[in-house]
Amino acid sequence: MDRWPHFSYTCYKFCEMWTIFLLFGLSCQSVLSANYEFLPEDPDIFSDCRNPPGPPGATNIKGLFSLDELELSLIGDMVHIEGNLTTVWDIQPTDRIYAAARVMHWNRGVWQSTVFDLHTKDLCKILYDKAQYWYTAWVRHVTNVDEVRSKCLYLKDGLKIIHEPFDLKMVYENIQGVKLYGRYKIVIIMEAFEEHKNIKRPTTVCVEIIGDVNRI
Repeated sequence: MDRWPHFSYTCYKFCEMWTIFLLFGLSCQSVLSANYEFLPEDPDIFSDCRNPPGPPGATNIKGLFSLDELELSLIGDMVHIEGNLTTVWDIQPTDRIYAAARVMHWNRGVWQSTVFDLHTKDLCKILYDKAQYWYTAWVRHVTNVDEVRSKCLYLKDGLKIIHEPFDLKMVYENIQGVKLYGRYKIVIIMEAFEEHKNIKRPTTVCVEIIGDVNRI
C-alpha cells in the first residue's frame, strides 16, 4: 500500500519538471526572433494583380510610372536598380493617396492572408519620412529628392525621380511570433481621393511582387 504515495510523489515531481520545461520553452519562443529574406521569382519584379485580392479593373505598375528609363536586374538574392522613374498617374495635386501593402502566403493551392498588413490614408505625408522602411530601401537613393518631395507622385508625364545605382536586398529582421516559409507575395494597392469630396478617382494602381521566403 505504501507504493501509491511514492508513485504520487514521483508523478508530481515528473509533471512539475515538464511544466517548468514547457514554460521555459514557451518563454524562450516568445523572445526569440528570426531574420528572413524575400527572393523575387520574376526578373521584372512587378506582376499584375490577380482578382482577388486586387480590385477589378486596376492598372499595373505602368499606370503609376513609366519604366522606360529604369533598369531592374535580378542578381541572385538582390535587385540592382538604376535609372529614372517618371510619374504617369492621372491624379490632381490636391488628391489624397491611400496606399496598402498586404503579404499573402501560398498554402494548399490558395493565397491566404497573413498578419502582415500595412496601410496609410495619406501616403505623401510619410513617403519621405526617414524613419520608414521604404526610405532606407528606396527613397534615400533618389538624387533629386529635394525637387520631388513636395510633388509626391502627382505630376502626370512630368515628375522624374532620378536614382543613383543601388542594390536592394529584401531582408526583414527580428520577426517574432510567426515562422515564415515557402511562397509569398506582396500586394500593393494605391487609390487617389479628391481632397474635399473624398470621392475615389477611377484609376486604382495594383501590383504584386511574388517570391520565396527563406530564413537566414
